[in-house]
Amino acid sequence: GDPAPTDPAPTTPAPDPTVSVPPAPPSTAPRPPIVSRAQWGADEAAAPEEAIYLPDPVVKAVVVHHTAESNAYVCEDSAAVVRGIFTYHVRTLGWRDIGYNFLVDKCGTIHEGRKGGVDRPVYGAHAYGFNDQTTGIAVLGTYTDTAAPTAVLNSVARLSAWKLGQYGADPTGTVNLIAGADGVNLAGQRWSKGAVRTLPRIHGHRDGYNTLCPGDRLYGQLETIRTLAGGAPHALASNGVTGTTVVGDTHYTKNSATVAWKTGTPSQLLTRFEVLVDGKVAVTTAGNARSVAVPLSPGTRKVSVRGVHLSGRTATTPAVTVVADTIAPTFTTAPRLALRAGTVNTDAVPVRLTWKAADETRLQGVRLLSPVAKSYSATTTSADLTVKSGVASTWQVRALDTAGNQRTVSPSFTPVILQETAAKRTGTWTTRSDSRYLGGKSLASGTKNSSLTWTFTGRSAALVVSRASGSGQVRVYVDGKLAKTVDLKSSTVRYRDAIWTQSWTSNAKHTVRIEVVGTSGRPTVTVDALTYLK
Repeated sequence: GDPAPTDPAPTTPAPDPTVSVPPAPPSTAPRPPIVSRAQWGADEAAAPEEAIYLPDPVVKAVVVHHTAESNAYVCEDSAAVVRGIFTYHVRTLGWRDIGYNFLVDKCGTIHEGRKGGVDRPVYGAHAYGFNDQTTGIAVLGTYTDTAAPTAVLNSVARLSAWKLGQYGADPTGTVNLIAGADGVNLAGQRWSKGAVRTLPRIHGHRDGYNTLCPGDRLYGQLETIRTLAGGAPHALASNGVTGTTVVGDTHYTKNSATVAWKTGTPSQLLTRFEVLVDGKVAVTTAGNARSVAVPLSPGTRKVSVRGVHLSGRTATTPAVTVVADTIAPTFTTAPRLALRAGTVNTDAVPVRLTWKAADETRLQGVRLLSPVAKSYSATTTSADLTVKSGVASTWQVRALDTAGNQRTVSPSFTPVILQETAAKRTGTWTTRSDSRYLGGKSLASGTKNSSLTWTFTGRSAALVVSRASGSGQVRVYVDGKLAKTVDLKSSTVRYRDAIWTQSWTSNAKHTVRIEVVGTSGRPTVTVDALTYLK
């Protein structure tokens, strides 16, 4: 251990015991939980001498040790390990008491060491030449090749902050100690009794004595312990922003977000956290908090978290971009339904829904809620669907932005199939029967200028025909004007095919007339219906 049977560390001769007990000053840091001597089973009869105290009496520095024993113990047996060290120091070495002021097991449990009161400057036996100015903390186990667990670092830091805080000392600073004896340390530095040694407030045994204690790995962790005890919040980092939608590195929300963070510094050593919005404190929360809701005014905001240590030192996370937006998207072109080309059935009339949506910040997408549920990207502006004939349907369309705002519109449309029998005829037409026609029948004509005319009130129309390789052409007139000449020829036979469509911006009365062209070699056309949308 430290001192070890194979490498004992002689102690500075102690001053005579005194019944004058020094005060226990308050600390700038809270006292951590400490297992008392009675709780770990100290044999007080074996160490009957009274406690002795530092002559100033001020704890100027903390010396960190390891006991150089096995790390294989279970933490439930830590009290037994401490009793073993007590027995070795008192019965084998003949000391007045256990040498260390405190002992910490690998789970971070702190045990009271030498008697005299944990909150008083007890004179220990752990750092030759410097016992009269320091307190000693020993970690149970060997930390030459094994790093000390986080629980150990946290407990040593909390204990150091509390003890040094009783005397207004900065755990991250240095202190001038007066050597009580000639000495040499592991680095080969030598000094004479009475020399001034400048050492960190929290340092390792090897800094003041020629020993490997507290082990290479734990010694390398002392800077972390100093930072935890008195520096800016250690390893403070963002732990996510929730209540938002994330796109790339940017968060979007309506008017608030929940910001989370993490830090390696124990909560007991932190006074508070501040959430900064555009560099100004927006929310303050306790040192044990790790998340908080933050209200945000509209606009692009930079959100960060600043942690404040008991020492007053601070650390701040990198800022996260959060866009607050309360304005719903708009439909710059209202959702509109129109008939489209395709195969027509009474239960499935081909239609195309079109729209244009926009948002001041960022459009997330568009959703069709009824008569069917579909989702579309922000760049999509149309969708091909089918709808049942003769049934009025409400097309509930919702535009959403990335912040969660939404706008919904609900236009209604009804598709109607006008059979060929509903048309006014001129010229020669022949009725054809086949189950593949709408209603089982159609009209065919090869006579030039024969015509069919439908009149309706609607906003979109489609001519439904049957097609084959020998089909001819028709001229389509809308409201008395030639709209298009349509060729019905197809390399494959097609029934109920909506081949021509036209739409208008609103419901109105229209007349559609088709006229047989009488195409040479293939004059015949077969007409099944006219569909329209109202």
